[in-house]
Amino acid sequence: MTCSKLFSGDLPELLDKVIRYFHYDYKTLHSCILVNRFWVRIAIPLLWEDPFSKKFPKNYRFIEIYLHYLNDNDKAKLNDYEIDYHLFSSNTLFNYSRFIQRLDTSKVRKSIERWTKAVGSSTLITSIRNRNLPSNFTKLMFKSLFLIFIENEVNLHCFEVKIFNNPDMIYFDLIIELILQNPNFINNIKSLTFYFDIIINNNIIKFIRFLDSTNYCNPISSLYLKFHNSTIKKISLQIIKSQKNIKKISFDCNGRFLDNLVLLSLKNTNCSNTLNSIIFYFVDFEKIDVLSEVFNYLNVLESIHIIYCDSIDYKFTQQINNIIKPFKLKSLFLDLMDENDELLEPLIEKSGDYLENLGFIYSRSRSQRLLQLIIKYCSKIKCLVPTWPNSQSIHLVFNLIELINQNLNYLFIDPFVISYNDHYYDASSIILRNLGQILPVRLEYLDLILRINTNDLEIFLRNLQNNFIKKLLINGIKEKEGQDIFPYIKEFIVEKKRVKYLAIKETFHYEENDWFFQKDKVEEIELYDIQVLKYKDLFIDINDFIKETY
Repeated sequence: MTCSKLFSGDLPELLDKVIRYFHYDYKTLHSCILVNRFWVRIAIPLLWEDPFSKKFPKNYRFIEIYLHYLNDNDKAKLNDYEIDYHLFSSNTLFNYSRFIQRLDTSKVRKSIERWTKAVGSSTLITSIRNRNLPSNFTKLMFKSLFLIFIENEVNLHCFEVKIFNNPDMIYFDLIIELILQNPNFINNIKSLTFYFDIIINNNIIKFIRFLDSTNYCNPISSLYLKFHNSTIKKISLQIIKSQKNIKKISFDCNGRFLDNLVLLSLKNTNCSNTLNSIIFYFVDFEKIDVLSEVFNYLNVLESIHIIYCDSIDYKFTQQINNIIKPFKLKSLFLDLMDENDELLEPLIEKSGDYLENLGFIYSRSRSQRLLQLIIKYCSKIKCLVPTWPNSQSIHLVFNLIELINQNLNYLFIDPFVISYNDHYYDASSIILRNLGQILPVRLEYLDLILRINTNDLEIFLRNLQNNFIKKLLINGIKEKEGQDIFPYIKEFIVEKKRVKYLAIKETFHYEENDWFFQKDKVEEIELYDIQVLKYKDLFIDINDFIKETY
């Protein structure tokens, strides 16, 4: 009875929660829209809230649906490029542009450039001599898309201004005046990102000062800042002080020094009772000496994340020891060097069971000692990128995985970071022969970067017969040419439906072969309701994972 009510839409609140569970599961969401009109009304907004994301199926033709809403003036401009705008979709069930919630300026630019290439070989072009569309056309489409979003009064939740190169800057310059003239466009954003890898221009400064001088962005709860020079630091100080509801802040310094003044800006009445999460990404702490002062001031701080930062030295650990409140370090990912390994011991001990995400990418002499400390103090790890000692001590990694088995949900296995004195063949073999026996029964994500021998792989897969892994990635280096792992994957993973998403990339003599591009394999695997994705698309970037989780 309940099930029939669910399908007919008589339990809208419950159905909404059920369908939202498939967020970013585009294949399932597409199936949902085939059920009935009520399901369509719930699933469509989820499908269209972040189309420029790498998770969205990439044929880029969705851009043409947006162009249905071009104004007459811009439609007329298409004639200059001999494009027949009448071929754009004219019958749409929804105003899809109103569903968008996330915009990243750099991703929008790249998507339009790729779509432009696709248009060049399509029937939209009325003249064969205009197949190579000029850059002015791409700029027109970029600006037109933002105008469409503005005119349709989108409820934007996340806005990311990412300028990595000159093209990003040029395209942002095209829309800055549109945004300044239509401040409601960013009125409801909850998450704001500024990434600048080049010297900023006056338009960027104008935009940031606009945010600082208006009340339009007061709802901002998440702020992500990437520093490149002192100008950005100075303006960022103004943004931090002007906001009244910041709950999460991320500092990405791209290996450069973080300024004491920036951290001290968190010591204001707005942040003290709202800020609950801080992410340090590629920060060099060498010139920082106010950590204890700032952390002791923040009253509701619940999570601290240190991701691939430098200068985790004696001065840093002393500041941490001077914090009188619990040091709630939730994430610690480091590229280790031997000379500072021992300084991590008090940090690991102080963090203890607060640590949920842990990864040491490279360590040689002291990694065995570190693993012993982690086993002793950190029992609630959910995401693990294990440090690998020499092959004789790999059992410590297995001991850790067994200890955290009930909590572990994301596991990255890469034995290539084992000391160069060991053989990668031996390490991969040991891992494949033992890992399957100790994995959690259910795992959200497993990424294996290994040198694969089919005998070892068969043992690993046989040991997984009671396990379900939602996202399985294998980045395998073949031992020899002609080695075929497909029969083993099909027998033990595909036919038994042990995964939901699968991504496999094989390499032999530096030649990469991603299964996503092997049509026959993909079609055979998807008969079992398993979705095959590109390895790089299914791969989780640690920084993005932390941003989305906390």
